[in-house]
Amino acid sequence: MPNHNPTARVLAAIAALMTAAPAPVMAAPLPQPLRDGVPTDAACRAFGFQLTPPAPPSPPRPPVVLRQAPPPPVTLPIEPTKKQDRVEYSGPPVVVYGPPPPPPPPPPAPPAPTRPAVISTTPDGRTTVENVVVSGSRIGPHAPGGMAPPSPANTERYPDATPNPVKRTAEQPVSTFSIDVDTAAYANVRRFIDNGRAPPRDAVRVEEMINYFDYGYARPSSAARPFAVTTAVAASPWAPGRQIVHVGLQGYELPEGQRRPLNLTFLVDVSGSMRSPDKLDLAKQSMNLIIDRLRPQDRVAVAYYAEGAGTTLAPTSGNEKLKLRCAVASLRASGGTAGATGMTNAYDQAQASFGRDKVNRILMFTDGDFNVGVTDDKRLEDYVADKRKTGIYLSVYGFGRGNYQDARMQAIAQAGNGTAGYVSDLQEARRLFGPQFDKGAFPIADDVKIQVEFNPARVAEWRLIGYETRLLNEEDFDNDAIDAGEVGSGASVTALYEITPVGGPTQIPERRYPDNRVATGGGDPNGEIGFIQVRYKQPDATRSELIQQVLANPAAGRVTAQLPEATRWAIAVAAFGQKLRDDPWMSADYGWDAILEQAQGSRGDDLYGDRAEFVQLVRAAQTLPERREP
Repeated sequence: MPNHNPTARVLAAIAALMTAAPAPVMAAPLPQPLRDGVPTDAACRAFGFQLTPPAPPSPPRPPVVLRQAPPPPVTLPIEPTKKQDRVEYSGPPVVVYGPPPPPPPPPPAPPAPTRPAVISTTPDGRTTVENVVVSGSRIGPHAPGGMAPPSPANTERYPDATPNPVKRTAEQPVSTFSIDVDTAAYANVRRFIDNGRAPPRDAVRVEEMINYFDYGYARPSSAARPFAVTTAVAASPWAPGRQIVHVGLQGYELPEGQRRPLNLTFLVDVSGSMRSPDKLDLAKQSMNLIIDRLRPQDRVAVAYYAEGAGTTLAPTSGNEKLKLRCAVASLRASGGTAGATGMTNAYDQAQASFGRDKVNRILMFTDGDFNVGVTDDKRLEDYVADKRKTGIYLSVYGFGRGNYQDARMQAIAQAGNGTAGYVSDLQEARRLFGPQFDKGAFPIADDVKIQVEFNPARVAEWRLIGYETRLLNEEDFDNDAIDAGEVGSGASVTALYEITPVGGPTQIPERRYPDNRVATGGGDPNGEIGFIQVRYKQPDATRSELIQQVLANPAAGRVTAQLPEATRWAIAVAAFGQKLRDDPWMSADYGWDAILEQAQGSRGDDLYGDRAEFVQLVRAAQTLPERREP
C-alpha cells in the first residue's frame, strides 16, 4: 500500500540516497612521474643493480670434532709365564737408517752497511740516483748505473698531421675538404701543457684547436638553407706580404620542438686499463651529465666491454633517470679490451630501438686501447662505415693518458659520421655534455664538404691551415657517394688559408718555363679572389644540395679595413697551433710574445672564460722545456 505519510516518504528518500552506489568520476590521466635521485646501494638494489662488489667468500672452517672422554682403564689379571714359553734375550733390534741429513744452512750474512744516496746530474741533463736501499720493496734490482727501473712505456698514438704544403694557384687552384667540428686536439694539448710537457707534434691538429671556440657568426634563418657563410681577409701577422683568408660556416640551430627523439647507446670500456679516476670514474660523470639532459621521449641503453661484451641496461626511457644512473654506477673495470666485440653488441642495442624519426647514435667512452679480438684500425673503420649506412652513427670520447689511442678514435669517429672528443677533466666534461651536447646530438646536415677555388689573377699561392686528415680530391666534391662530416644543431666550422697575392713574396721558386696563364686568370681582378662552395645533405637524404658564394676583397692589394674580432682570434689560435707543432711555414721571428699580444687584443666578451684560459695556455707554453725524448 502506498505510504501517505509525508514524513515517512522523506525519510525513505534519504535512506535510498545513502545506500545508493556513488556515480563514477572520470579523473584526468596523471603524467608519468620523473624518477630520479642519487644512485645509492638501496635505491639501485630495487632495479637489480649491485653497486658494492660482493665480498670474497671466506675460507671454509675445519669441521668441529667432538671428543668424548676416554673410557676407564681395564685391569687384566697377570698370569705367570711357563718355563717352556720363555725366549732367550738376543740384544736390541738392528735398525738401518738412510744417509745423514744435510747440515743446517749457515746463518744469513749481516746486511751491508748502508751508504747515503748520491744524486748527480750527467752532462746531457739526466739525473742519476745511486746507493738507494728500499726495505720491504717488491721492485726488482736496479738497472746498471744505479738508475731506477723505467716507467711504463707511453703507447699513445696520433694520426699523421704533416702540415699542408703550399700550392701554386695556376696549377692547383682548388681546395676541397670535409668539415671537422671535433675539438679533441685542443683538450688533449691543454692536458700536455698543464702537465708541463710539450705535446707530440701529431697531437696538434690546428683546425680542432680553432674550432674549439665560438665566433659569433651570423646565423641562418631557415633549416631549408642550414648554413650561413662568413668571410674576411687579413694581413698575415707572421709572414709580411701574405694574407689570411677566413671562412666561417654557421649552422642552423633547431628549435626545441624540432629536435628528434634520441636513441642513444652508451658503449663503455670497462677493461683494466680504464681503472683510474681520469678514465672510468670520469666517464661515469660524463654519462650522468647526458642523463641530466634526457627527455621522456629519449631512450638510452648501457653496454660495456672488457674481455667480452655485455649489456647492463636495455633501451630505457629518459624518464627513468635513476635507473639509468644505477646502471652507470654499477660498471667496474677489469680484464682485457675486446673493443670490436663491444661495438657489435652496441649496434645490436641501438638497432633494438631504431627509428627513422630518431637520432640513432652510439657514444663510446674509452681510452681506445683494444687488445682482444679485432684490433686492426682499417677493419674497425670498415665495419663502422658499413654500419653508418644503416642510419646508426658512432661518436667517440677519449679518456686518460699513457695509452690514449687518438689515431684509432679519430678513424672510428670519422667512419661513423660522429664526433671525437677528449675529456681531460670534469670541467671539459661539463662543456662537452652540457648545453653544447646538442650541437653533436641533433644533426642538421650530413656529408658536409667545402671547396674553395682561388683566382690565379689575384692569388699566386695558397695553403690550407690544418685539416690534414680531412682532405678530399677535387672530384670528390660532387660525388654524393663520398662520405664527409656531420654538422649538429647550431655548430660552426672555421677554416683559414694563407695566400700570397700576385706580385707578393712567393714561396715556390719561379720555373725555367713559367706558366703564362697566371697573367690571364679568370674572375674579377679588382675584387674576386676566390669562389666558395658548400655541399651538404639534409638528414637522411641521399642527394646533396649546394651553396655558392664569392670570396671577395674589393680593395685591390689591401685587406679588410676593420678586421672582425672573430678573424683576429682565429688567427691567434692558428698561430699557437702552428708554433706548437713547429710548422715550417711559420716565420721564426713570430714568437710566443707576438701570439700572446694577438690573443690579448681579440678576447672580446669571453662569457665562459674560454679565451682567458687560452691566454694562460700560451703563457704556460712559453716555459715548456725542450723535448728530451720521443
